Amino acid sequence: MMLARNAESLYWIGRYVERADDMARILDVAIHQLLEDATVDVDRQARLVIQVLGLEPPSSAEPIDVWALTERVAYDKDAIGSIVDLIRSARENARGAREVTSSEMWECLNTTYNGLSDAERRARRLGPHEFLSYVKNRAAMFSGLADATLSHDDGYRYLVLGRSVERVDMTIRMLLSRAGDRVTSPSWVSVLVSAGAHDTFLRTYRGRLDAENIVEFMLVDRLFPRSVFHALRVAEHNLTELEKRPSRVGTQAAALLLLGRARSSLEFAEPGNLLDDLQDRLLDLQDTCRSINEAVTAEYFHVSPYVSWADARVSDSEDHVIEESEL
Repeated sequence: MMLARNAESLYWIGRYVERADDMARILDVAIHQLLEDATVDVDRQARLVIQVLGLEPPSSAEPIDVWALTERVAYDKDAIGSIVDLIRSARENARGAREVTSSEMWECLNTTYNGLSDAERRARRLGPHEFLSYVKNRAAMFSGLADATLSHDDGYRYLVLGRSVERVDMTIRMLLSRAGDRVTSPSWVSVLVSAGAHDTFLRTYRGRLDAENIVEFMLVDRLFPRSVFHALRVAEHNLTELEKRPSRVGTQAAALLLLGRARSSLEFAEPGNLLDDLQDRLLDLQDTCRSINEAVTAEYFHVSPYVSWADARVSDSEDHVIEESEL
């Protein structure tokens, strides 16, 4: 049996690295759009990006430009949830769980963290893409090393479970950022680009770029690894392998039940109706991610501290606050 502290460390390493990767993807696309479109309200769009990412925005008295957005989301060492903070947290968890991670995984995270300052200096001279590309490439390297150098045992399953739950949440946030847009808006393409799905989508749908196809691909596609359905199925499979309490009447752990219900709600959804009440559907899935995280924490880690992440709903109503477990 794996120690709970090691299991929890691996789970959160998976979540932290995935969140840093996805935040870098979303920010990279957002910055390109803000710099290329002279008609866009930069302050409003920058605040929307910060809201979608679940971060605390600056006061309304402080206008946000592209550079302030990048500072808050990427470089800020003191801000909880920034990319630098996430990579530091992943590294600290790996430091405390060296006996259940490979040397290559530790070296990757350690080198990534130590290289952030150089990447930031290059980005301040050449543009934010330098820093964000560095984060994306290093996250991909870490994922590959985890797949190739860890035994696919319980430790690996906790890592992949954390990565998959985080991937569901971040893909939902990508879709929520466009949920209020017109169906014909070209901005839907940004969801595909942020998820690294643009080329695969074009091959799958023969170039038919419309909101209905994009939502269908990102929510229910069975083969694309960043679709919500695929990530839920991977999380469910790994949690099933971790759940070692067979029952003759089919009783399951709460987290497994939540994953199964979320996966079933997408598996049997009518593809042509996914745009109907899209925002409510996405927010329900996001709430389910929170509940899954709380159930996994209670059943496998037995700790109580929490940190709040802001909801990503796109509306003028008061923000709903969700909680995610933090080490």
